[in-house]
Amino acid sequence: MSSVKRIAVFTSGGDAPGMNAAIRAVVRTAVHHDLHIYGIMRGYDGMVKGEIKRLEVGDVANIIQRGGTILKTARSEAFMTAEGRKQAYETLIANDIDGVVAIGGNGTYTGAMVFMQEYNIPFVGLPGTIDNDIYGTDYTIGFDTAINTAVEAVDKIRDTADSHSRLFFVEVMGRHSGYIALHTGIASGAGAIFLPETNTSLDDLSDILRKSAKRQKLFNLVIVAEGNQNGDATEIAAKIKEKNPEYDVRVSIIGHLQRGGSPTAMDRVLASRMGHSAVQTLMRGEGGVALGVINDKITFTPFEAAISKTKSLNKELVKMAEILAT
Repeated sequence: MSSVKRIAVFTSGGDAPGMNAAIRAVVRTAVHHDLHIYGIMRGYDGMVKGEIKRLEVGDVANIIQRGGTILKTARSEAFMTAEGRKQAYETLIANDIDGVVAIGGNGTYTGAMVFMQEYNIPFVGLPGTIDNDIYGTDYTIGFDTAINTAVEAVDKIRDTADSHSRLFFVEVMGRHSGYIALHTGIASGAGAIFLPETNTSLDDLSDILRKSAKRQKLFNLVIVAEGNQNGDATEIAAKIKEKNPEYDVRVSIIGHLQRGGSPTAMDRVLASRMGHSAVQTLMRGEGGVALGVINDKITFTPFEAAISKTKSLNKELVKMAEILAT
């Protein structure tokens, strides 16, 4: 029999569609197994400040379709200090917490790993980030919704680009990872994609545009990940306009639209599977791991590996995107 009686759940870092679905799954699975479940408000900052409350099944009713996170999220400078982590530990001990489910990205995992090295309370991590850049899982919670939001926006931009024969540079999120840009570019039929992981040059883009002109293609779409090495979409657009003054160039930055909105069915199911498995993992007495889904199976990666290892883009997918754009 499991010795776990009380567990807590919190969300940390950037919000991602599907976090509420994960919270719901954690709460309902815990209640099903007669566990007490607590929600920590505003991530590690709430843990330090003692912002914790008991959750019941009714508290997570009608949230599976909502974006954002009902537990809120915040950065915590206090938790980065030994004193702050001690206060967080006292919060958990005061509420007799036996295990914690942490929903977030690499920063969240790092905090959990450091905390576990200092205190004997197990943490299990769920990958909640739209960037899809966490090692140990094919998909992160929120990624599918983010790319669907981006593709819907690009489809609408395509209409005006076509009508006015314009060259549009569309910037999507991805400071260090090109997953959103790559998938958005493929799904929207973009003429070129600028990724942080590749070295596409402005000369390469000029060649692509010239080939398009020869095919009498009067408009074009270029997807730009915000962290690519050539600059943001505005900078790239200005340089291309300088080299090719004949183009009618426009820039559109999708921005935080990608973070919000109702999660897709895929994100709801993914988050529900992970939340359910997180509770079962703690009940087995396990901790220090990040849950993931690889080849449609739940997997477990030690925090240290999830944090230190890089999740690379699929090179075949990158090559395919180049071929299909020609």
